[in-house]
This record gives sequence, C-alpha cells and structure tokens, in this order.
Amino acid sequence: MTTPLADPPANDAQPCGPIDFELPPALEAHEPPEARGLARDEVRLMVSRVRGDGIEHARFRELPRFLHPGDVLVINTSGTINAALDARLDDGTALELHLSTRLAPDEWVVELRTPGPKGTAPFFDGRAGDVVRLPAGGTATLAAPYSRTAPARLWRAALRLPAPLPRYLAEHGFPIRYGYVRERWPLDSYQTVFATEAGSAEMPSAGRGFTHELITRLVAGGIDVAPVLLHTGVASLEAGEAPYPEYFRVGGPSARRITTARREGRRIIAVGTTVVRTLETVTDGDGITHEGEGWTDVVVTTLRPVRGVDGIITGLHEPRASHLLMLAAIAGCAHLRKTYDAALRERYLWHEFGDLHLILPD
Repeated sequence: MTTPLADPPANDAQPCGPIDFELPPALEAHEPPEARGLARDEVRLMVSRVRGDGIEHARFRELPRFLHPGDVLVINTSGTINAALDARLDDGTALELHLSTRLAPDEWVVELRTPGPKGTAPFFDGRAGDVVRLPAGGTATLAAPYSRTAPARLWRAALRLPAPLPRYLAEHGFPIRYGYVRERWPLDSYQTVFATEAGSAEMPSAGRGFTHELITRLVAGGIDVAPVLLHTGVASLEAGEAPYPEYFRVGGPSARRITTARREGRRIIAVGTTVVRTLETVTDGDGITHEGEGWTDVVVTTLRPVRGVDGIITGLHEPRASHLLMLAAIAGCAHLRKTYDAALRERYLWHEFGDLHLILPD
C-alpha cells in the first residue's frame, strides 16, 4: 500500500454552481445535544424525498418508520482519536497541532493552527525543518508540504513521542474542535456507537445520533447494516479546497451484501459522506461493489453519476462546502437547495453536534 501525495482536483466548475447561503451563528450547535437535555437520538431529522420533492420533519429516533425492510444502512466503523495537541515553536509561538492522516508508523499529515478568542485559524508560516514542540517532550518535525498548493496548510511531519501513540494521545491530546464549539468536550462526545477501530481525526458525525436501542429496532424491522471503514482527515478545508486522500477499507462480506441488495432493487443508504466516498471508490459502472483497501482521492460531484448509494443520512454542511456537491450528486441541485432553505427556515442546527438530514430517492 502506498501513501498519497495530495494534489486535489479543482471543484470550482460544477453544473449547478456552488450552493451558497448565510448561516446565522444562532444555528451553529455549540455543544453536544446531551448538554441541551436531549438524548443522542432526539436530535431533529429532516426527511426529504427526491421524487416528489417532499420534506418531512421528525426526530432521529423515528428513523425506522422512514426505512423499508431490506434497506441496507452502510456505516463507518472508524473511531475518533484525540487528534489535537498543544504545541509551540522554538520562537515561542503558541499553536495547536492537529493530526490528520497517518502515513507511516511515525509519519503523519498534520495541520498547524493558531489559537485565538474565536477558535483556531490555519497557521501558514511553517517551514521545512521546523521542530514543533509537543507535551512531555514530544516533537513533530515538518518535512515537506503535503500538497503543491501554496501557502502550505498541511505538512508531512515526523513524530517523536515519549510513549506509544494511543497512550500519548490519551494523556495529552484532545478532540479537534472549531470556534463554534465553545468548550472542550471529552472524546466520548465525539465517538459513534459504531466505532471499532480508532483512526479518524474528526468524528464521522452522521452516525452520532444512533444508539444501541435504535440499531436494535432497525435490525428487528428488517434493516440490514453493512460496515465499511474510512479514517477521516481534518475537515478544516479552506475555501474551494477539495477533500484530501483518506484511508479506507471495504471487506468482502459487506461488498457482497451491498451488491446483492442493489441487484434485488433494495435501497442502499449511506450513513455519512465518508461512506459515500468509500462506496464510490469501490463500486463500478455495472453497480458491483468490490472489496478493497487503500487510499481514495475520489471527490463526488454532479459531474459523475453516483453509483454506490441511493440515499444518505448526513449532517448540515457549511455554505459552499465540497460535501454539498456530493449531496447535489445524490439529490439534485434544486432539491438540495429546497432542503437547505427548509433547514434554515425551521432553525435546524448545524455541525457535528447538530441535527440530521435523511435524503431518500422516494
């Protein structure tokens, strides 16, 4: 398995154009729903149907009534890590170092960010050879920019830590958070019930609303659940920046179940954009989903028909985000705009601790 050099494709010329809107700060979810007195599965759920252009409002725990026996929910079993570390340069500059993607045992893609009163901002003044000081004597030495885009935001870096990575991050790391999340929350707040293998820099958040009880109800109602894995990198993309390569794995049993369901006319529902990216990587033009493992640089847009899924459970994404182009490929531009207008009007909450959206074909 080789590791990628990121040089993401341009995403600025789509048939439907960028999906833009004004996101009021009041609609940003500042804390987990549990802090607002809600269970995980009590967040709101907008259900939209592409055929007929309908929209319905519910709670996420009502999900079973919108799915059919035989539907396949495809989940991401990647677990979130404490990917943020307090850091400092030798000149005294205070930073946060965000681990994004593991390339080798001691080599990572990292992002440097500057702490501020409204969260962190990208730090663009790193130089090859810079030694970033980490807690307890750890270091990250910047080797080379991760992409050819200037100025460099992501770097290949060699980590030197005083303890094995899992223990070091448990002791000194914390989850990545951005300015709309006002305080640090423990790692459990950023973990889904599906997590079996740690490796995501940020939570695959579309799965956060699931509980063990809800999964039991779904399975009892004849819903199939197929696991895949994609370790997410940092989501702090700059304007116009496409997603970077990410590590994925699809096992043979899941690939066969998904392919069989598709041949039988059953619906494939992705839990999150990470699952869509994974399935679009391993599903061919004949609708066959293959097992596979490696790095995906697939960027799903309206320029190519979606082959791997019929619908998606997803959060609400920021204006002009690349994920919106993926959703437009699934739902169509006009329908997606209608749903975002409804989400704004009905005051749904955005981001990883916010509300969810189920897009169905009919």
